[in-house]
Amino acid sequence: MKILTKTLEFQTKGEFDFVDFTEQVKSFVKESQIKNGLVNIQTLHTTAALVLNENEPLLLEDFKNHLEKISPKNLKYNHNDFSKRTVNLYEEECKNGHSHCRAIHLPSSLTLNIADSKLQLGQWQRIFLVELDKPKPRKVHVLLMGE
Repeated sequence: MKILTKTLEFQTKGEFDFVDFTEQVKSFVKESQIKNGLVNIQTLHTTAALVLNENEPLLLEDFKNHLEKISPKNLKYNHNDFSKRTVNLYEEECKNGHSHCRAIHLPSSLTLNIADSKLQLGQWQRIFLVELDKPKPRKVHVLLMGE
């Protein structure tokens, strides 16, 4: 069995940036020469998520509106109260409780099949990194396993 890894790096544009990186994953699968196996894709962040869906502009707007309704910024979040919060603080801490709450509704990893040396995706399926916070550098780890 062959196992290969790669870390992809992105600079997001801000909240609800849907970064389609399907082609990068397809290229990695092709380069790997794995005929049959699995690819696991994992975000290395708590306020960014992964989504497998259609890259259609109006649908992406619907997703953004949906996520905004789930956890609006104007609610009170304990995570944002730095007078009470005592863990996981750093000098440039931002108030992003809403981003973390949105993230629990979305996956942090995806596992997809590789068959006949090709990533198995439906006709409209694309792989997205979804930014749930402000513009940031983001990393996504990709692991291929197979023969």
